[in-house]
Amino acid sequence: MNLRKDIRNIAIIAHVDHGKTTLVDQLLKQSGIFRANEHVADRAMDSNDIERERGITILSKNTAIDYEGVRINILDTPGHADFGGEVERILKMVDGVILVVDAFEGTMPQTRFVLKKALEVGLKPLVVVNKIDKPQARPTEVIDEVLELFIELDADDDQLEFPVVYASAMNGTASLDPETQDENMKCLYDTIIEHVPAPMDNSDEPLQFQISLLDYNDYVGRIGIGRIFRGQLHVGEQVSLIKLDGSVKNFRISKMFGYFGLERHEIESAKSGDIIALSGLEDINVGETVTPPNAQEAMEAPLIDEPTLQMTFSVNNSPFAGREGKFVTARKIEERLNVQLETDVSLRVDPTDRPDAWKVSGRGELHLSILIENMRREGFELQVSKPEVIIREIDGKKMEPYERVQIDVPSEYSGSVIESLGTRKGEMADMTQSANGQTRLIFHIPARGLIGYSTEFMSLTRGYGILNHTFEDYRPLLNGRIGGRRNGVLVSMDKGSASTYSILNLEDRGTNFMEPGTEVYEGMIVGENSRDNDLTVNITKVKAANNIRSATKEQTQTMKRPRILTLEEALEYINEDELVEVTPESIRMRKKILDKGERDRAAKREKKKSEE
Repeated sequence: MNLRKDIRNIAIIAHVDHGKTTLVDQLLKQSGIFRANEHVADRAMDSNDIERERGITILSKNTAIDYEGVRINILDTPGHADFGGEVERILKMVDGVILVVDAFEGTMPQTRFVLKKALEVGLKPLVVVNKIDKPQARPTEVIDEVLELFIELDADDDQLEFPVVYASAMNGTASLDPETQDENMKCLYDTIIEHVPAPMDNSDEPLQFQISLLDYNDYVGRIGIGRIFRGQLHVGEQVSLIKLDGSVKNFRISKMFGYFGLERHEIESAKSGDIIALSGLEDINVGETVTPPNAQEAMEAPLIDEPTLQMTFSVNNSPFAGREGKFVTARKIEERLNVQLETDVSLRVDPTDRPDAWKVSGRGELHLSILIENMRREGFELQVSKPEVIIREIDGKKMEPYERVQIDVPSEYSGSVIESLGTRKGEMADMTQSANGQTRLIFHIPARGLIGYSTEFMSLTRGYGILNHTFEDYRPLLNGRIGGRRNGVLVSMDKGSASTYSILNLEDRGTNFMEPGTEVYEGMIVGENSRDNDLTVNITKVKAANNIRSATKEQTQTMKRPRILTLEEALEYINEDELVEVTPESIRMRKKILDKGERDRAAKREKKKSEE
């Protein structure tokens, strides 16, 4: 069997914030591909604004380096389970994975998620214990945790014989010994060359190239990124594209790109084992196969996990609609959602019975909230409903998604966390206490029990708790309501500007969400009621201009800071009868029915229906 010993294809997988992207940075810098005077940003692979702000990877990206005559193609993948669709496709393109694990935190929920995906496709991981320079690092225990996780995930004997490298990506050092560090990462490069299998060289067979990722460029249009599994490709060549539905389209390859460092550069030809991008066909999609016209053999499409969460996106119809956004019409919003579908295989967009609303389904709250955040930054105005889990029918039974939750908290808060998850139908699977006063809790909980939980969790643990969760499986649907907000809201009865006088008068009724001077409209949510019912309030009232004054009251009254909710917090906060209005400048929460009289009549009808 011929192998291409001049090439290695690897993916880097890990839990969020365990240092994947920083590790890739160091591999790039130490390979000598940058000029001595070239400025390279930290986390160079995170090119998207939101990725940089949040310090997370959302989109998979590929790069390549040369080491001692070997081209190493590296694919950096997201760690969040919400972007698992990206991880699944990447793993089909590579022959090995680097599993990065934090030397202090050890294995975490997303470590489990990404490792499970890698083992399922038969890849052998190389383990990097990162952040070895941390004072609290515990490399030996972490390797034991990793081994236990491998066994738990049914790794075969070959996969269990994984090599280990101890590294500090931040310092650019690595070693095969946990006690010392070499001055560079040479041992990591050597371990990759030695342990990651070289791809087969079957370039004399008929072409098979599968699209795993999509990109878009204004000049050349849609770009398909993938790996050549068999044969050769040349610019100008006539090829066939086998679509997912089995139909075939013929086209000529107009441009082909290879990767080196952070650059994508034009190439004339490529062969089996190479990871490349090609352009020339408009409607190329993930999972489709490029073959010669005379040897059309499709590859199996990657299995992508189904969405677990959905929400309704609709045209903004609030009294402030059209004030702050450039794109406000149904046609523009639908076009934008269709563009997202071209590159995001985990997303679904379905029409509703209204022409100005769509049911958008994704892998989680983060997945959908980042789409909304991108849209508002691009100038869109829209309204979105509360996220709901997708209930499936399996073998005639209604089933709902369950999540595996891992929580790390100071031990004094564990009791209140256990109680709060119990009320959301969570079942505790494990509880361990460490010597440093921390408790780790493992729960299985219906996914709908986690909607809106993170805000409550942060206040229960005074911000010291760490919560991570990943999709576990589908289980029989539990009856009754789970989770949700306990308090009612303060709803504006009028249109105008929030006044300091009204805000001060409302402070004993609940929590204020408004800065003085903020414009509000009837039906807009302006605060949280301290009780469980909604309360309509006048937040625009100003003090009567009479000359009766208290000598001391005005000097002693100070206003509490308002609670300003982020997009994610607002999406978690709202109930079924509420919406989040999203514009480039504002995030507002509102009732679906703005008029109080109409709201009351609708509530009576709903109550009557439920009694029947």
